[in-house]
Amino acid sequence: MSAGGGTKAVLAALAANLGIAVAKFVAFLFTGSSSMLAESIHSVADSGNQGLLLLGQRQSVRPADEDHPFGFGRARYIAGFLVGIVLFSVGGLFSVYEGVEKLRHPHHLESGLVAVIVLLVAIVLEGFSFRTAIRESRHHKGEESWWRFIRDARAPELPVVLLEDFAALIGLMFALAGVGLTLLTDDPIWDGAGTLAIGVLLLIVAVVVAIESYGMLVGEAATPAVVAAIRAALVSAPSVTAVIHMRTLHLGPDELLVAAKIGVDDGLTVAEVAAAIDEAERRLRAATPTTCRVYLEPDIPRAPVELNAS
Repeated sequence: MSAGGGTKAVLAALAANLGIAVAKFVAFLFTGSSSMLAESIHSVADSGNQGLLLLGQRQSVRPADEDHPFGFGRARYIAGFLVGIVLFSVGGLFSVYEGVEKLRHPHHLESGLVAVIVLLVAIVLEGFSFRTAIRESRHHKGEESWWRFIRDARAPELPVVLLEDFAALIGLMFALAGVGLTLLTDDPIWDGAGTLAIGVLLLIVAVVVAIESYGMLVGEAATPAVVAAIRAALVSAPSVTAVIHMRTLHLGPDELLVAAKIGVDDGLTVAEVAAAIDEAERRLRAATPTTCRVYLEPDIPRAPVELNAS
């Protein structure tokens, strides 16, 4: 997955969240609603998260140097992991704390209608951001389910924005329900309950984002479909008889390390072996959508080849 579609989704989310954060905070000043305060902090955290994702993209395109021979592609994974931490600490824990405080010490809302109007506007803006993320993700999702796309994606931006926007929409519904029930029943405990629900939601999403980003940061192999395509490309080269064993590792969302020992025909000259490796490498690169760093070692198979390589 290239950075292009992810960048568009991140920018749309950033623009929406900055506007929403200002509107929510103004509404909090008018109403004193803890749900509005929680949602304000949520939007500020989301805006900071989008800034982190954009920074990670910018850092990842720096050219490789002697100290970083494989480049800086994992900067995007670090940014995704930091997003999970920010969501958990700034968004989730603060909202849970605020919700518990308001349940223990409830107070009545002022100008509740202002909060309702702001929340409805925020739902529209957040829906626009979510729609942009969905549209950009469809180019990469294919026939996968949305959950499988989030689990399998090797670029963090689109899955993170999808999860953030989804959580934001549900959080806005919780806030609207809390404020609405408080106005209808004249019982401020509903506002505190809405705030607590927002906090729990953010904690769950933060854990999911952190787990997925951690896996990519530590190092994940190519997806099974890409591994199968690489294997097929290698064995299709002339004079290549088998893939004895192979390992793949994502150096970044758009860069893949492939190291493989391939079987070649017995009796080839050195020049013919070199030509076979060159052709196998050419076919491998043509078969994968990402940039590859390829290391191929020729050998003559003498034992059963490895069937499940990654």
